[in-house]
Amino acid sequence: MDLSSAVSATASTLRRRPADLLPFYLLGTAVPVIARIGMFAALAGVYVHFELTGRLAAARDALAGLDLTPPDTQDPEAVQAWSESLSPALEPLASPTAIALLLAGTAATVALAVLTYAAVSAGQLSAVVARLRSERGLTAGIAGVRDRWLTFLGIYVAELCCWLGILLLGGIAIAAAFAVNPFLGAAAALVVLLVGVVALLLVRIVFAFAPAAVVVDDAGVVGAVEGAGGFVRSNPADAAAYLVVAVGVLVAISSAASALAFLGGGAVVALASAVVAAPALDLLKTVLYGDHRGAVDPLDPPEATLRAQLSGGVRRGWREMAAFVRRTPGLHALVVVVGIGFGALGWLAVDPFVGAVTTSIEGRLLGHIPPVAAVNFFGNNWSVAIATSLSGVALVIPALSSIAFNGFALGATAALEENLLALAAFVVPHGLLEIPALFVSGALGVHLGIVSWRAFRGRRPRDEFADALETAFWVLVGVGLLIAVAAFIEGFVSPYYWRPFL
Repeated sequence: MDLSSAVSATASTLRRRPADLLPFYLLGTAVPVIARIGMFAALAGVYVHFELTGRLAAARDALAGLDLTPPDTQDPEAVQAWSESLSPALEPLASPTAIALLLAGTAATVALAVLTYAAVSAGQLSAVVARLRSERGLTAGIAGVRDRWLTFLGIYVAELCCWLGILLLGGIAIAAAFAVNPFLGAAAALVVLLVGVVALLLVRIVFAFAPAAVVVDDAGVVGAVEGAGGFVRSNPADAAAYLVVAVGVLVAISSAASALAFLGGGAVVALASAVVAAPALDLLKTVLYGDHRGAVDPLDPPEATLRAQLSGGVRRGWREMAAFVRRTPGLHALVVVVGIGFGALGWLAVDPFVGAVTTSIEGRLLGHIPPVAAVNFFGNNWSVAIATSLSGVALVIPALSSIAFNGFALGATAALEENLLALAAFVVPHGLLEIPALFVSGALGVHLGIVSWRAFRGRRPRDEFADALETAFWVLVGVGLLIAVAAFIEGFVSPYYWRPFL
C-alpha cells in the first residue's frame, strides 16, 4: 500500500465511530493524574509525620512572628536576608523521615507513570488494530491492556537499552581515540557522530513499528522487533515515508505550540496532538505494517460530511451529558462533598499565612487579553476535565484526588485573597458553568472506576466496560461545551463587569 492510500485509510478509520477509538487516547492524557497518586500519598504521609512529631506546630509558631512577604527581587541582599530569616523556622521540617517519604513518593510516581503508559499504549494499539479489522476497538483495547501491557513495557525498555548502548559505545570509542591522539579523537568523534545518528534513526524506525507488530502478529518482544525489522528491510520506502511524516507532524505540533504559546493556545495544541495526531500516527504505521502482513482491512470513509459529523457529535454529547447527570445523582453528590470538603480544608490549612502571604485577583488580571485568556481557559479546563474523568478507570482514587486537589487549591487561594469580594465577583459568572462541569467530570471518573473494578473482578463483561468508555467520550463532549461557554465568559465578561461596583 502506498503512503497516499494509507493516509486515506487512516482518515477514514478516524472518522468512522471515533468514540470506539479515541477514549484510549483521552486516557493517555490521564497518565500524569494517575501517576501523581504516589506523590500525593507521600505528601499525606509527610503531613501526618509532622503533625504527630510536633514539627508542623513548631514551624507554624516560628513563622507566625516573621514577615513572609518576599522583598523586591531586584535587591539581592534583601532577598538573601529574607531567606536567611526563614531558614531557622523551616529547620523542624528538615526531617530524615520526611525526605525518605518524598523520595519514595517520587519513585512511586515514576513507576506508576511508566507502568500506566505501557498499559495505555497496549490498549491504544489493540484498539487501532481492531478498528482496522472492522471489530470493536474499545473491547479489543480493554483486552489488550490486560494481555499486552508487559510486552509493551518490554518494547520500551528494549529501545531504551539500545539507545543507551549506542551512546555508551560511541562514548567509549571517542574516549579511546582521544587517549591515543587528540587529532585521532576529533576524527573519531566525527565518525561516531555520523554513524551514531544513523544507528539511532534505525533503532527508532524499527521500534516505531514494533508496537504494531506486537498486536498484528500477536508477538512477544523479540518477535515484534524481528517483525518490525523485517518490515523495514522489505519496505524501506514506506518506513522512511512514515518517519518523514512523523517528524513533520512533530515539528508542526512544536511550531504550533510555540506560535500559539503567547496566545494561550498551548493547552489546546497539546490536547489536539493527544487525540488527533497520536491516533493518526498509530493508525498510519499500523495500516502500513498490517498491509505488509495482509492482516488489516481498512474501512471506507463515512458517507456523512465532516461538518455533519461534528454537528451531530455536539448534539449527542449534550444529550449524553444531561442523561448521565440524571442517572447518577449519588455520584455527583459524592464529588460535590469531596470538592467542598477539600476546599474548606485548603482554607483552614493556609490560615497561619493569612495576612503574611496574599494573592490578588486584580493583580492576576493585569495584562489580561480576552481572546487569549478565553482560549487558554478552555484548553486548560477541558484538559483537566478529560484527565479527571479518564483517570477514574484506575479504581476511582485518581479522579477523586483531582477533585480534591482543585478544591484545596481554590480554598487556599480564596483564603489568601486580599479582596475576597472581587474574587467572588470574578468567579461567579463563569463558575456557574465551569464548576458543575468539573463536578460532572469527577462523577464520570468515579463511575468509570466502579465499572472498571467490576470488569476487572469478572463481575461485568468487557462489553459493558467498553460501553461505559464510549458513553464517557460523548459525556466529555458535552462537558467541553459547558467549559467553552464558561471560558468565553471568563475571558470577556468576568474580569470587567464588577469593576464599576467594587
